[in-house]
Amino acid sequence: MHAIEHIEVLVSKVLSIFMVVVILVAIADLAIFIIKEVFTTPYGSINTTLFKVFGLFLNILIALEILENITAYLKRHVFQVELVIVTSLIAVARKIIILDLEKVKGIDIIGLGVAILALSISYLIIRFSNSNNRH
Repeated sequence: MHAIEHIEVLVSKVLSIFMVVVILVAIADLAIFIIKEVFTTPYGSINTTLFKVFGLFLNILIALEILENITAYLKRHVFQVELVIVTSLIAVARKIIILDLEKVKGIDIIGLGVAILALSISYLIIRFSNSNNRH
């Protein structure tokens, strides 16, 4: 292995450790938020709380996907483009779920739609090419 490859592996391992810490902190934050909100949210405003909880759940899911990307890189020394695209789709979905429609402009919504379309097409292309390579 060359020096650069050793550095890449070291950096990836450090990033993995940091990502595990981030995930644990995010889970603790989610638990505290849920406990606090369940006991303090007035009746009728649970919808706002649910959107915040969904956003926090998706943050953890995105962090897990990023950790999986790093782990896959450490094992195979290749980036899994399909996994990166799926992670990006989850991130855009999170943005849409927590989006406050009263505060955004139409162009922002169009931009998110274009991003979803581009990522979906990219995912289909990668998925199709991967399935053809396996046969």
